Amino acid sequence: MEFQDILYEVSEGIATITLNRPDKLNAFTGRMMYEIISALDITDADDDVKVVIFTGAGRAYCAGADLSSGGETFAKGGSDVQTKQGVPRDGGGLVSLRIFNSKKPVIGVINGPAVGVGVTMTLPMDFRLASDTAKFGFVFAKRGIVPEACSSYFLPRLVGISQATEWVYTGRVFGADEALSGGLIRSVHSGDDLMKTAREIAREIADNTAPVSVAMSRRMLWQMLGASHPMEAHRADSRGIMERGRSADSKEGVVSFLEKRSAVYPDKVSDGLPDIFPQWQEPEFF
Repeated sequence: MEFQDILYEVSEGIATITLNRPDKLNAFTGRMMYEIISALDITDADDDVKVVIFTGAGRAYCAGADLSSGGETFAKGGSDVQTKQGVPRDGGGLVSLRIFNSKKPVIGVINGPAVGVGVTMTLPMDFRLASDTAKFGFVFAKRGIVPEACSSYFLPRLVGISQATEWVYTGRVFGADEALSGGLIRSVHSGDDLMKTAREIAREIADNTAPVSVAMSRRMLWQMLGASHPMEAHRADSRGIMERGRSADSKEGVVSFLEKRSAVYPDKVSDGLPDIFPQWQEPEFF
């Protein structure tokens, strides 16, 4: 598949999705939304992909929504995806939901400014690493709109409600050190060390773990953020241990450990994941 607003490549089990409008600081567009979603459909279906990395071309990660329409930028809502309720779906939200549902771990390599949707789209990523030149901003109140990309769900869960309200209410742009101290990012890096560190994390996952177990674990950890009681986790854990415990991956994991050799896990994500949330139904938009 050919893309215009992103670049897509796979190397040694790691897929890299690069936001690719460097002359516009990778400003977010409707086309970019569709292309990111399509790229993640590809990574989910490709068993050779073990981890996904997002980054930006040029000196920015993503400067936010493309404001080339001026004051009418947000007049028609967040995307061209219409609903029977007459409310257009928020484009950033569609991207965040797709990242949330990824079957592969996702790492955000924030190589420069990440403002508006440029930062909110990273919140459902599993790790966020930033350049020491990166800037962040939840600037929605300064543009006369509200947070989007499901960030009112993700941001308080990641950094706590007090930090989330400060960043959102003030709309200020802040640097990597404040993002680190506030819990938004994992670490700060300079130069080539940024991507190098991200790929080292990706490599550790890709080389040492069972992809089906990682996919199931990812869903369990993120979905339990909204659980009402630890019993919900206990139900999923119990089903997961039963399903994985009788798998070929489990046998290989135990035997390879006892034999002191590297494991070769035979199960594939593309063959489907065990249903450990039998009563779960994806919420509908209404």
